Formats: sequence, structure tokens, C-alpha cells
Amino acid sequence: MGHRDIPVLRTRRLELRGPQAEDYPNFKATFTSYRARFMGGPLNDYESWMLYAAEIGHWEIRGFGMWMIHDRETDHTLGMAGGWQPAKWPQAELAWMIWPQVAGKGYALEATHAARDYFYRQAGWENAVSYLDPKNLDSIRLAERLGACRDRDAQSVDGNDVVYRHPSRAELDNTRLAHGIEMEIEHYADPTFKPKGFALD
Repeated sequence: MGHRDIPVLRTRRLELRGPQAEDYPNFKATFTSYRARFMGGPLNDYESWMLYAAEIGHWEIRGFGMWMIHDRETDHTLGMAGGWQPAKWPQAELAWMIWPQVAGKGYALEATHAARDYFYRQAGWENAVSYLDPKNLDSIRLAERLGACRDRDAQSVDGNDVVYRHPSRAELDNTRLAHGIEMEIEHYADPTFKPKGFALD
């Protein structure tokens, strides 16, 4: 599958499309900022360009990758979500990144839930993991809301991350967890909904 064949995923609020050249400025703004501290950043201009090129090339090499998340009403980019497996990665990862100015609106939950469903139903993934910085509490909370649990026996990327294993398709289908995720997404889609507590993606 080449990058021109990247499937488009649509949810109630979002459209997930393959990364394009015109999407790069928002990507660069985030990965050269403090927001990227849990993903090897902040990066310099050259490093951010190389990483974005890798995002596009990943689809060519692996046949899957990260989608750019777009607001369906405005077409503005909101972040990225999808699959990621660079060389020597123990297994394919389910990953996400939301631009800081739109965090806390449930976009990462909605996009990652759709991406995981695609990988399970269309791409044949048996399961998925997320490699997270142990200090990245927002991402850990999001992984847990998606039903992932820490897998202390799983191989990490470099020994500095924690591995969260996602429930399989069979463990998700028609369960309270799946219904709960859908319900939370519906809450965030309600313009009158005001979440309390931690700012969650």
C-alpha cells in the first residue's frame, strides 16, 4: 500500500487522512515545542522535517501509519493518530498526538478509537500496544480510557518507556468498555459538555 492508497476514516467530528505536505506547519509547530517533550522533542527544524518525512514514508514501507486528524467542519488539522513501527520496534504501536491548542476536547480518544477499530477489522491486527513515557500522565490516562493495561512483561522500546497493551477485538466487541468509549465520545461531541478534573485528550 502506497501513501496514495491511505484509507480515509470518518467519525462524528473527525476525518482521518494521510499526511500531506500542506499539513506540515502544524506538525512542525507542535514537535518543535515543549508539547513534544515525551516524544523525543522539542525537535529542531531539520529534525521535525525528517520526522514528518518519516510519517509519510512509513505508509510506503509498512502499509500502515499515522493519519492526520482533521475537523470535519473546518478541515483544520488537530493532531495525528494511527500505527507506528520504526525499525527495531518490538511490535506495531497505536499512537496519537494532539496539537496543544485543541487538547482536552476528546479528539485523541475519538481518533485513536477509530484507528484501532480499523486496524482490528480491516488490517488484521490481533492486538496493539502503546509505548508511553512514564511521566506522560495524560497519555497514560487516555490509554486506560481506551481499555489498555500496563504490560510489565512486554518488551519496551529502549527501557525508558512503559508498555500499555490494548484489549483485542474479541475483548472489545459488544462490551461495556466499548459502549463506554462511544458514550464518552458522544459527550465530547455535545457542545454543552464541560469536562471536569484533568484536561484529557
